Amino acid sequence: MTGPMHPRALLEAAFEAAVAACKRPETIVAALPPRPKGRVIVIAAGKGAVPMAQAVEAHWPEATGIAVTRTGYGSPLQRIELVEASHPVPDAAGLQAAARCLKLAESAQEGDLVLVLLSGGASALLAAPSAPLDLPAKQAVTRALVRSGAEIGEINLVRRHLSRIKGGRLAAAAFPADVLTLAVSDVVGDVPEDIGSGPTVGDKGTIADAQAVLARYGIADPGGWSESVKPDDPRLARSGFQVIVRPDDALDAAADYLRGQGYEPVLLDREATGDARRVAHAHAQSAIDARTAGRRAALISGGELTVTVTGSGTGGPNQEYALALGQAIAGRAGLAALAADTDGVDGNRDVAGAYVDGETVCALEEADIDIEAAQANNDAGSALGEIGALFVPGPTQTNVNDLRIILVDP
Repeated sequence: MTGPMHPRALLEAAFEAAVAACKRPETIVAALPPRPKGRVIVIAAGKGAVPMAQAVEAHWPEATGIAVTRTGYGSPLQRIELVEASHPVPDAAGLQAAARCLKLAESAQEGDLVLVLLSGGASALLAAPSAPLDLPAKQAVTRALVRSGAEIGEINLVRRHLSRIKGGRLAAAAFPADVLTLAVSDVVGDVPEDIGSGPTVGDKGTIADAQAVLARYGIADPGGWSESVKPDDPRLARSGFQVIVRPDDALDAAADYLRGQGYEPVLLDREATGDARRVAHAHAQSAIDARTAGRRAALISGGELTVTVTGSGTGGPNQEYALALGQAIAGRAGLAALAADTDGVDGNRDVAGAYVDGETVCALEEADIDIEAAQANNDAGSALGEIGALFVPGPTQTNVNDLRIILVDP
């Protein structure tokens, strides 16, 4: 007879259940239309590109095309070509892949179906800067935006106006062929124009709006602006869009798993946004209140938090959240938490997030780690790594935003 699971093992099992719920091939197959008369041209992009393409290949073996995913996230495909590129900062491989995706779309004829499979990460993986912007300039503005504390909607608004493929341009290139986009959402609100920066949907935003974002965060204007395709553009008349997997699917799966383990699931916030440390302190108070009330609960939240990077350390929003949470629950037994990004990448490293509990601060102090200095240098990753608290599940081949769970077990 086995004893109860350690809180960390329980949290990691809940994370695995959440990820598995977002990778069901039948979800993709159920969303496919009847077999078109012409060709099926697949353009898949994002961290979930490969399993999505595999599901289509199993249903339509004759489908051809290209799947662009993050380096390390690839798996064998039959007829659809695999390309791996850099994320979150684009590279030359992504530049070449984007150009090829545009050519594929332009080759489509009436009667063909251009099937676009989008998932989180597609914005960086399909790099097609509008002239005269070059790749180094696009990389520089991307780095600046990621470090600025800007929300993903603001980042993608800028991306849509510095691109030849985003902001409806891919669908416009495929006209008059039919275009169907099946999307795994990684954005708050499941906003179509923000998923992969909306390569197949119209965009109401303008160049002036995008320039205002850069001005708001003190980022230099790179030039090379290009107006996005607007929602009433006739070239989008044959383009359909469907979100087939949402962040809610992951949160609900985690809740179901933990309910089965005897915890009362409490959805703190399905779409949390804002500064990671500030949100951590609010969530810590909720956990402390639940503990005081004697509740055996799992406090669950999703969304996408941000960090304004001023230091030179390593980490990401989930690691920053975890370290701040660890401080707020220090010395309290019966509290344990996991904060992780469902794509397996928090920030720009292959670390999904971190585990903390009431003993984390003690462990950091015993390791002679200056917590305040680590936070000032945005170095939560190094600090938590020193005590073995980082969570590294490897490539998950999906992305439905963050998953944070605090177990309360009085």
